[in-house]
Amino acid sequence: SSGINAEWPLRPGVEGFPLKIVSTEGQVIEAEFNGEFITRMLDRLDWGTLVSAAKSLGYGENLPEICPDDSNDNESLLKEIHHVLLEVEVIEGYLECPETGHQFPITRGIPDMRLKEDDE
Repeated sequence: SSGINAEWPLRPGVEGFPLKIVSTEGQVIEAEFNGEFITRMLDRLDWGTLVSAAKSLGYGENLPEICPDDSNDNESLLKEIHHVLLEVEVIEGYLECPETGHQFPITRGIPDMRLKEDDE
């Protein structure tokens, strides 16, 4: 999906987060569902950022805008969260700092978070 923007779904903690995701190539790889793992992840995620990122990447159309109170017991919702967190992969693109605009390239699915000397 060329030029797709999204936000990194981890809970924001400092300026410059969440990072924006720009995907120029992506794929979906099936992963075994583990509801207990996804349930434990829920408290560690910023729900709004997760939904925004998933939808920006063209996924997560079944995610509600607000995390339901019964999310731990809702298997279809847990499977949708599993899909966007563990099966949707950005192969090529970059992460972009919203504060500085610095871009961290993603190559073969691996982001390079190092700053070059002239970027510091």
